[in-house]
Amino acid sequence: MAPPALSACAEAVRKHDNDRFLTALFAPAAVREDLFALYAFNHEVAKTREVVTEPTLGQIRLQWWRESIDGAYTGHPRRHEVVEPLAASIARHSLDRTQFDLLIDGREADMDDEAPADMECLVNYAQVTGAPLARLACQTLGVRDQAAMEAARLVGTAWALTGILRATPFLARGHRSRLPVTLMVEYGVTEPALFDLKPEPGLSKVAAAVADTARSLLSDARRLRRDVPKAALPALLPAILADHYLGRMAAAGYDLMNPILLRPSVRRPLSVGWAATIGRW
Repeated sequence: MAPPALSACAEAVRKHDNDRFLTALFAPAAVREDLFALYAFNHEVAKTREVVTEPTLGQIRLQWWRESIDGAYTGHPRRHEVVEPLAASIARHSLDRTQFDLLIDGREADMDDEAPADMECLVNYAQVTGAPLARLACQTLGVRDQAAMEAARLVGTAWALTGILRATPFLARGHRSRLPVTLMVEYGVTEPALFDLKPEPGLSKVAAAVADTARSLLSDARRLRRDVPKAALPALLPAILADHYLGRMAAAGYDLMNPILLRPSVRRPLSVGWAATIGRW
């Protein structure tokens, strides 16, 4: 017997955001599709810079999504394969509108190809693009207490930083960078060298510094673990994946251009599955 077909949202997340797809599989069946709708929305917003040819078009696309969220909250959702299930999830779980606004607003920075000035600017960008989604995922799972919201902020930010490191070669091919300018200067990494995808010792040092910041955020989040309801686990499992990817980077000497980092790892699903089994993130 063939497996049941995935919904449009689930298929989009499986294809384009497989890490979050994996974590959502450990959510209760009753809310799994709601998480898929949320993560599919995030993919639609996050890919804006990649699907437009100029910043103005990106702003128009983001405004379309703002208006779509407006419609979802006023009971008049647009007919769209992501908007309609997302609107149903918003109504079902009374999701916080502010988090959607923060997430969309955060993506406006993608329309500016300037790299962040320093680590603080990078962390701020990671927070506005990563934390709201993690908080909305917690709310979808029925968790809204202060400890969970703070843990979601920390894990979401750390996961976004990890993603920025992993995306560095892709961004560099398009002559873009999300690495802090001050660190690039400190370690002697020039944009031309980065854009030529040349492995440099200085770039490894920049990557290690960003990775250390991500690990620090994860450590801060885990100090809250006793106070976070178990129900929030699927929303916080990206912490396990961040550990996994940061560990692979460390093993590669933080050479972000090393093709070994692109190879699939059997440990990825196993680590998430084991964490879900023992209820730890």
